[in-house]
Amino acid sequence: MSKGPIKLSSLAIGKSAVITSFEKDDLHIKLMEMGCVPGETVKIEKVAPLGDPISIMVAGYNLSLRKTEADFIWVEEI
Repeated sequence: MSKGPIKLSSLAIGKSAVITSFEKDDLHIKLMEMGCVPGETVKIEKVAPLGDPISIMVAGYNLSLRKTEADFIWVEEI
């Protein structure tokens, strides 16, 4: 049972989710070029000790994002 969309930055380590949308900003183009496209599954791999950056698995590779970048991505936990 899904709780609805949440920000990627609030997803717990080891959890997976599907990207649903982006905040309206020019950053979404950069994120899409890196494989973060709506419908793609992402998994939180690691979070730095102070919470920034976070490492995610997306499109078959590890991607490191700043927490502020992850705040632009809306996901639904699976």
